[in-house]
Amino acid sequence: MPLRYIRHSELDLPAWEACVAAAPQALPYACAWWLAATAGRWDAVVEVMEDTGAYASVFPLPIKTRPWGRDVYQPPFTQQLGLITTAASRHRHVLDYLALLPAGRVAHLYLQLSTKNELVAAPPGFKLTQRQTYQLSLAPVYNTLLASYAPDYRRRISRSKEQPQHLVVTETMSAGAVIDLFKREKAAVGLKNQEYQHLQALVKALQAHSRLLILEARAPNSGELLAGALFVCHAHVIIYLFAAASLGGKKAGAPLLLLDHVIQRNAGSPGLVLDFEGGMIPSIARFFANFGATPVPYAALTQTRQPWYLQWMR
Repeated sequence: MPLRYIRHSELDLPAWEACVAAAPQALPYACAWWLAATAGRWDAVVEVMEDTGAYASVFPLPIKTRPWGRDVYQPPFTQQLGLITTAASRHRHVLDYLALLPAGRVAHLYLQLSTKNELVAAPPGFKLTQRQTYQLSLAPVYNTLLASYAPDYRRRISRSKEQPQHLVVTETMSAGAVIDLFKREKAAVGLKNQEYQHLQALVKALQAHSRLLILEARAPNSGELLAGALFVCHAHVIIYLFAAASLGGKKAGAPLLLLDHVIQRNAGSPGLVLDFEGGMIPSIARFFANFGATPVPYAALTQTRQPWYLQWMR
C-alpha cells in the first residue's frame, strides 16, 4: 500500500475519520473535526489501500501560508499529533512519512508527535526535542488513587469537604463563564483573539460529538465562579484541556476539587487514563505529580528549510 502526500482539498474526510476511529492509539487531536476547529486546513501523508481507497494510516500536517513559504505547525489546543496507524498499515515508522514531505513547499516544520510514536534519534535534517505530559491510570479504585495524592492535597480536599458550606463541583453545559474567568485572571499573559476563536470552535465541535465535560466550582454563598475546567472524554483517555481559577479559588483549593471530582467519578476504569496535558513547566509538573500522575515522554520535531539569509523573518 503506497504512501501519498495529499493536499487538504483532496483528502477523503470520511476515510480519515474511519482510520482514526480504527486506530487503537489514536487521540482525539487527530479527528478531522478537531483539526477543522483548531487548524482549519491540513495536508497529510496517507497510506491508501488501493483496492478500497480506505486509509490504513494518516500523518496530519497542519499548514499555514507565510511570507517566507508554507509552515507545518502544531495547532492550538492540540498537544500531540504524529502518526496514526491501523492494523492494516504496512508503514509504521515516522521516517517513512517524513520522507514524503515536499521539499519545495514546506519552509518550516514544528510538530509534536504522539506518546505512541517511538523516535529515539532525530531524523536527518530535523531537530528532536523531548517533551513530557503527565498521566494517571484510572484503573485503581478511588481510595487507592486518593492514597497516592500528596499528603497536603489529601488534607486540603478533606478539610474543604468538611466545611458546613463547602464548595460543590457542578457540571454545566456552557464554557463561557470558564473562558471569561480565564480572560480576567490571565489578561496580561492570556491567549490571542484568534486562539480564543479556535477554543470556542473546538468547544462547539466537542459538544457536537458529546466529548466535552465542563465543571465549575462556585462560592456557596455568593455563587461566584472560583474555578472551572474543560475535560475531553475520548475512548481510553480523559484530557484536562483548559482551566481557570481566581485568586480566591486557588486559596480555597477549587482547582484541586475539580480534578479530584474527575478522578473519583472515573476511578476503577481499566484502560482509562487521565492526561493532565502538560508538565514542561516545573511548578505545573509538581501540581500534576501531587495527584500521583507520572511523566510520559513524547517527541517534537523541528525543521527549517529557509535559506539562512531569510531566517530573520521568523
